[in-house]
Amino acid sequence: MSIGCLCIHGYTGSPEEVQPLVDFLSKRTNWELVNPTLPGHGEKLDLAGHYFQEWIATAELALLGLLDRHETVYIVGFSMGGMIAAYLAAKHQVERIVLLSAAGKYISLPQMCKDVGGMCVDACNGALASNELFLRYQKKLKQTYFISSLEFMKCVKFTRPYLRLVECPVLIIQGELDGMVPKKAADYLDDEIPSSDKEVVFLKQSKHLICHGDDKDELFNRVLEFLN
Repeated sequence: MSIGCLCIHGYTGSPEEVQPLVDFLSKRTNWELVNPTLPGHGEKLDLAGHYFQEWIATAELALLGLLDRHETVYIVGFSMGGMIAAYLAAKHQVERIVLLSAAGKYISLPQMCKDVGGMCVDACNGALASNELFLRYQKKLKQTYFISSLEFMKCVKFTRPYLRLVECPVLIIQGELDGMVPKKAADYLDDEIPSSDKEVVFLKQSKHLICHGDDKDELFNRVLEFLN
């Protein structure tokens, strides 16, 4: 049986967000793993003039290619990519989906305040240049257009109703320290998705970039076990 797996990164992100999981799976399976860059995204952002429909269409074209080449297809979606994954699973015949930090709801204010507080402490101590969170998002904030953030919100609004049409098995994984997508987002997905085969996993040490977090080994093994 041939297997394909589509991995979809998040808003303002790049394939690198999920690449550690892709690398893990490629070493342990003979699946075809596809990890496309959504329009306007990548290491150098160019979001102006791009719309959420393009992001969905790019992921859907990649999925259609996998469905054409393989008997079994899985989808893994991170953040906004998780919402796109659910939309595609509602429309197409896929075997299983994995939703990582899926942005059904977004911005966890309490955790974001903690993260900003940590940056302020590092700034006062002259250590801001070594704050990993600051370095990761500083570049994104400079390159993100306000209109594009509206497109992100439109994408979430558009894909939400399709959660109720997802019937395939679903694995939902959420970091408990996520400052972008609140912990309650996982419960929201669990409530909305009617699939009779669902599993929700909370990772205690993980923030939003879950494939790069301290719990990544547990995450990778959970995903492989679920998809197998």
